[in-house]
Amino acid sequence: MSTFEKLSINTATIKKASLAEALELTAAAGLSHIGLWRDKVAEVGLAAAVEMVRASGLQVSSLCRGGFLTAADGPGQAAALADNKAAILEAKALGTTEIVMVVGGLPDFSVSPGAVDGGGTAVAVAGGKDLVLARQRMADRIAELVPFALEHGVRLVLEPLHPMFAADRAVLSTLGQALDLAAPHPVEAVGVVVDTFHVWWDPALRQQIARAGEEGRIASYQVCDFNLPIAADALLSRGFMGDGVIDFPAIGRWVAEAGYDGVVEVEIFNEDIWNLPFAEVIETVKARYAVLVAPQFSRR
Repeated sequence: MSTFEKLSINTATIKKASLAEALELTAAAGLSHIGLWRDKVAEVGLAAAVEMVRASGLQVSSLCRGGFLTAADGPGQAAALADNKAAILEAKALGTTEIVMVVGGLPDFSVSPGAVDGGGTAVAVAGGKDLVLARQRMADRIAELVPFALEHGVRLVLEPLHPMFAADRAVLSTLGQALDLAAPHPVEAVGVVVDTFHVWWDPALRQQIARAGEEGRIASYQVCDFNLPIAADALLSRGFMGDGVIDFPAIGRWVAEAGYDGVVEVEIFNEDIWNLPFAEVIETVKARYAVLVAPQFSRR
């Protein structure tokens, strides 16, 4: 097996590249997978994006993002359901079974579903600061989406985010919470993503990764580092593997021991990295991946 057979470049890592550039550069780097963000698809239109992906020969590892399910008002909830159903259909058309779900923050502070990370800002919407109710609405909306996801063969992949994003992006903060939310639903319909940036700090991480494997819920493994000092926009504190504080060999070993043998996506939000030549970014990702990530999976 090639060292890079399971490596996927998420388009957020080369955010300023067009979809055409991202596809061309990823294929030219000898990779076979790419993770897409919906904004890149929207720039060219879904039909054109589907054809571009087909022509590239790449497999779409995931589509990001659905979610933002915490609206307190009827129109907001209806809009969220409609947007997520559209995302499910986009994922199916693009040939991926995985739609990553960033579930939304407190309604008064949640980033608009249309905002692109790194550029969007939080806007006040109806609903207040009740965290318990926000989490219940999130669970209710997931339950409403499950039949549609099953019908179309697409899995809702719950992404717990670091607690510093609980107010504006995700009231889901730990892998354990994500697994509890997934538990009532079929594994074909709801899974979880282990994103190192968001979960590295969790003292229960090893146990929860093992649980996720036992329950068949690991749908994706996303890697990047957690850089210090934290950036003014904390979301942009992601970095190349090895530049920050995360122990990739340990977490990778836990994920591999849990039975995950799927694609590993590299998703980095970092202004300095976005300003580098795209091909240089991909080559750096490959080099770091080969040393810090791939060895944990080649031992299986």
